[in-house]
Amino acid sequence: MNLLKSIFISTYMMAIMGIAGYAGWMFYQGDSVWAWGGVLLTVVPILTVISYLMIFKRVARTSEHFPLINILGIGGIALAFLEWLYFDVALLPAMMATGSWIGFLLYSFWFSTFGGREPSMKLIVGNKLPGFSAKDSSGKYLTSGQFTGKPSILIFYRGNWCPLCMAQIKELVARYKEIAELGVRVVLIAPQPHSNTVELANKFDVKFDFMSDEGNAAAKALGIENRNGTPMGMQMFGYDSDTVLPTVIITDKDGRIVWTHETDNYRVRPEPDTYLEVLRRHGMVGAG
Repeated sequence: MNLLKSIFISTYMMAIMGIAGYAGWMFYQGDSVWAWGGVLLTVVPILTVISYLMIFKRVARTSEHFPLINILGIGGIALAFLEWLYFDVALLPAMMATGSWIGFLLYSFWFSTFGGREPSMKLIVGNKLPGFSAKDSSGKYLTSGQFTGKPSILIFYRGNWCPLCMAQIKELVARYKEIAELGVRVVLIAPQPHSNTVELANKFDVKFDFMSDEGNAAAKALGIENRNGTPMGMQMFGYDSDTVLPTVIITDKDGRIVWTHETDNYRVRPEPDTYLEVLRRHGMVGAG
């Protein structure tokens, strides 16, 4: 199923760009403007959102199913079909609008989720963090047993290619001073080429632990591996086909798990305030 998803997202993005370009040209030519305008309503909003996420990498989360885009898509289909039914225009715009909206529904309700993800049985609150090792930005291997002595926030992210992951990291970097003053360790782990991890560490230049999970070994040890979860085509940039399910783990100073967030939708993620509230609620840092 994940392999189908990896193929779908690459195909879907190319398809909606092509449809938007063709519909835009037909609209500009003045050919059945309401029908082609309807087609544009089914592709331009989601294309704009995804493009913004990928280019600027400032948004770490979205709504679960984009209700406004759904409404616009339905409206676009209605326009295209009304033109066909009452003004004797070609059926093509209505077919393209319908296909585009179905593609959006697949993206929103199928691709974006992890199929009813169940919490990992290896991440039990109250238990010690399972053993694993990963390589830090200096090339040194650290084990999970070394994440003790202070509370830790461990974030498993999919890689530098993931715009929401990058925005999530930017949010934490923006709170670096506050987090450092609370005495909290932040560990960022991704199954990606080590050079990408080094690049990220140099870019932000904060005292977080930027780590590479070679062979997805840590993800496997924690039961959060996502086989064939990388979009098709990213392999050309050195990424493996297998990645990690976005996961946040908070541990106490003894390395015991106190909280996890195992999202079932890659676009739905907790905010930094949530992590800090968990730390305060468990008495691991002072009240803010």
